[in-house]
Amino acid sequence: MTFLSSTIFIQQIFTSNPRYILFIHLVINDTIQLALSTLLFVIRYAQHTFPVSFCLIILIITIIATLNTPLNLAGMAIECYIAICIPLRHGQICTVKKTYILISLIWVASGFSILPDLFLLLATEPLQYFHSRVPCSREFVFRNEYSRNKRDISYYVFLVIDWLTLLYTYFRILFAAKEANPDNKKARNTILLHGFQLLLCMLNYVRPILEPTLLYIWPNSYVGIRFVSYVIIQILPRFVSPIVYGLRDQTFRKHVRAYLLCKDGRSSHLKDVDT
Repeated sequence: MTFLSSTIFIQQIFTSNPRYILFIHLVINDTIQLALSTLLFVIRYAQHTFPVSFCLIILIITIIATLNTPLNLAGMAIECYIAICIPLRHGQICTVKKTYILISLIWVASGFSILPDLFLLLATEPLQYFHSRVPCSREFVFRNEYSRNKRDISYYVFLVIDWLTLLYTYFRILFAAKEANPDNKKARNTILLHGFQLLLCMLNYVRPILEPTLLYIWPNSYVGIRFVSYVIIQILPRFVSPIVYGLRDQTFRKHVRAYLLCKDGRSSHLKDVDT
């Protein structure tokens, strides 16, 4: 996080460009999500139980951060579509103010997916339940059948929205890139990487169906299935983000190189002074 702060927040180009604002929001959001989801995974793997009130805080933040990622990627796809297909209106449509509004809407949309479950929990469960100890996972904390059904429905809605956004924007970008340069392999490869990353993130929407199906086929492989599912669905997409939206970007890569060279230069100077 210190590296990102030095590389991005110090440079005005990254704080005044909607594309980079969405990117740094994605990185911060994914950092929070990975930290908390890893904590929950370790807790569940160790079969520890925690007070419901403690689990609620971690679960709500983790779920919101998890849902933020594909929505943020969809927003970045729309911004990329506008920049390539409607370049003359990009400056009017994609402003810094509208970008922060979009980020706020992403958090609100993700919050609406889980906050009703919290209100239902508060209304239906006795006070003693919040002082009890349970395995720290969504299935054990939000145990009402309505919450499970609503979760599945909300996941399907998010899945449809992300898929429609992905198909429309990326195909339009691909066609525009072909018209500009039929041999533009870089644009095609970038689009394929974007689609692959968003596809991995959207696997989270089908995880409630995918994992029980795999457990039904291999009932004795519970730990292995959960571990592989966590790596593919939670970790892998968030390691792709810095590559697709960071190191492949020429402007970002230039500032990263300049930061590292300056850092090495400062370190060498300090060593010379010490000797």
